[in-house]
Amino acid sequence: MSSPSSLLFVAATLCLAVFFASWLTRFSWGKSVGTPIFVILICTVLANTGLIPSAMDGHPIYDGVFQYIAPLGIFIALLEVDLKSLKKTGLPLLLLFFLGSLATVIGVLVAWVLVQPGEAIGPLAPAVAGMFTGTYIGGSVNFNAIALHYKVNEVGTLFAATTVVDNLIGTPWIIVSLILPKYLQKRFPRKKLDSASDVTEIPNQETIALGPLAALFALSLLGMALSKALVNWFPQVPEILFLTSLALVLAQFPAVQQLRGKHTLGYFFILLFLAVVGTLCDLGALVEVGDLAFTLILFVTVLILVHGLMIFGIGALFKMDWDVIAVASQANVGGNTTALAAAESLQRPDLLIPGVLVGSLGNALGTYVGFAVASALF
Repeated sequence: MSSPSSLLFVAATLCLAVFFASWLTRFSWGKSVGTPIFVILICTVLANTGLIPSAMDGHPIYDGVFQYIAPLGIFIALLEVDLKSLKKTGLPLLLLFFLGSLATVIGVLVAWVLVQPGEAIGPLAPAVAGMFTGTYIGGSVNFNAIALHYKVNEVGTLFAATTVVDNLIGTPWIIVSLILPKYLQKRFPRKKLDSASDVTEIPNQETIALGPLAALFALSLLGMALSKALVNWFPQVPEILFLTSLALVLAQFPAVQQLRGKHTLGYFFILLFLAVVGTLCDLGALVEVGDLAFTLILFVTVLILVHGLMIFGIGALFKMDWDVIAVASQANVGGNTTALAAAESLQRPDLLIPGVLVGSLGNALGTYVGFAVASALF
């Protein structure tokens, strides 16, 4: 059990990481990197030097961020979205999401042939391939669902190794996919979707008053409470869909549109989520699992490379908007929250809703595809 002082220290450190990450973007070289990337890197260093615990070991603050802060950030951020943007961005992002999903499956099969993980992993290798298929189509929910079905979680060393490698390779891809669009747009300019010019630019500074602040928290907490209640009544529907739908409905009311502070609060909570993602990159845990880690790293690296080359390569061939490609890839690899963070970081508010929606689709689709790949390889 963590002491109160330890809990407060970790919480304060996460907030300081966000502060320094934001401060670094005041410099010209820092602006090209961006706050989300700095947050991940800072917390990766802090966790691996032992200044704060790794999320791999579990911690009440990190659990709270995943359970409450991340959904709160999604809800508040979506309150500033105009549904009209969905008409122009929805279909391109959906098509790229399906392309990314196909690229993940192909990446798993290529890695299976090249790496031949069965020798190092053993009889559960097909299940592990299914787990990585699921997680890189729609996020960690699929990873755990497949692991539980095949009882990979009962093989402690193997499950620990797959979890560590998933975060060590998946997190750098978040960073890469946030950098690539800016670099590629300079080298190979692409016309951005019309919706990019139809929305108000994401503000760098907002004035937040007491009344709007209280209203935003009240709406968000009530929205989360109602979403959880609805899940109890309709357990077959993912909670994120209820949460997203409620935020969308509220966002269309003029009174909600006039509330200031939505971007600042929502973005801050999402950055706290990314800070915890950074602590998942635990190099010490990787050393503990030994030679198995090398095979898994090679397997997932090949998978991610194939995914990245296919989605960015085919997207480039058809001259797609680089930002849309990056958000689609994040919806695959990281799920709802990282897709939303990518849209925020790329200054594309028109991609917020589509990113969250295809991320939700990935949560539903990834588990089925993961099981299909595992079954085919057994």
